[in-house]
Amino acid sequence: MIIDFHTHVFPDKISERAMANLEQNIVDIQGRSYPPDGDGTLRSLKEHMKRDGVDISVVMPIATTVTQSTSINRFAREINGKDGIFSFGSLHPLQDDWESVLEEIKESGLKGIKLHPEYQRVYVSAPETIRILKKAEELELYTLFHAGRDIGMPEPVHCLPECLRGVLEHVSGEYIIAAHMGGWRLWDDVEKYLVGTPIKFDVSYTKGFIDPEQFKRIIKNHGSEKILFGTDMPWQSASVSMGFLESADLSEDELQNIYYKNAAKILGL
Repeated sequence: MIIDFHTHVFPDKISERAMANLEQNIVDIQGRSYPPDGDGTLRSLKEHMKRDGVDISVVMPIATTVTQSTSINRFAREINGKDGIFSFGSLHPLQDDWESVLEEIKESGLKGIKLHPEYQRVYVSAPETIRILKKAEELELYTLFHAGRDIGMPEPVHCLPECLRGVLEHVSGEYIIAAHMGGWRLWDDVEKYLVGTPIKFDVSYTKGFIDPEQFKRIIKNHGSEKILFGTDMPWQSASVSMGFLESADLSEDELQNIYYKNAAKILGL
């Protein structure tokens, strides 16, 4: 079984506009662009799942403003648990009704939330983020962060590995997932501050950016029981991500943990 724990889709009526805006942003400082593999629709995701042999995909929506969580979480509930699709919810750390939104997410059966400190422009160590993490842990909701740098986003970085380590002064970390192997393009600091903590990592969007030996070393030292398979679809396909993971010379037990066992526990499967 393959569970892709990090994907993105948009409702059909806004997918074309949303993808166009994202493609404009995903240009690095050298001017290189990184085109998507798909159009950001649910239909496209399911086609890619069938093509690449993915059994379940988990959608990670992002509320980039304080007014978006209602519509985002409505869409998440509509698609959750159907045809191999699960979804997290989202909220903005600065919205006034954050606590009731988290309770509604829990009551609706979603397993967690996605926060993107770069798009939301709120530090992972900010009081507004910490209060969300405390409440989410109380509700046994997982929080998946975009961690580290983001292509096209300016400094400062809002989710540094060192700062993410600091939140462990307030929560256990058992319900935190740091995307992109703990901190995109900040993997030396991931090894320094996050490897060995309770925080889980996903492997999404690392192929072509991380040194393969460092990738393998992080998995070995952190433990495969705290690593989730993910792609960041439509930005990187499952076939590409799977090929990179399987080149890391991991045991079959390690691969099974990463491909589905860890995710299945979170999803309650």
